[in-house]
Amino acid sequence: MTKIVFYKSGDIYYGFREIGHSGYDDAGRDIVCAAISAMTMLVINTVEVSIGSDVEYTIDEKTTDIEVICKGALPEYESDEKKNYAISALIQGYFLQLNDMLEDYYDYLEVEETQK
Repeated sequence: MTKIVFYKSGDIYYGFREIGHSGYDDAGRDIVCAAISAMTMLVINTVEVSIGSDVEYTIDEKTTDIEVICKGALPEYESDEKKNYAISALIQGYFLQLNDMLEDYYDYLEVEETQK
């Protein structure tokens, strides 16, 4: 099972951590893992390239655990309110999409939020 914990400060989404393998299918055929990977890279690339904000991320190649922190979503790190909103909205969109996936893949995915 893959567990994804989203980090919030108040109502602002600013990061997440992904832990474990979904176990839906073998490596290379696991559509749950592929969807999570694609959405994770979409968040990282959109924040870095399209929005132009720094992203701190670590990927453990052995365990595939990933942590993504986008401080630009937080007003204490980024003064541009449009960037704050865009980054937080993107991460919240990822959270909402994963919750939609839970309807069909609840045995392979766990999604949480935490104030951090």
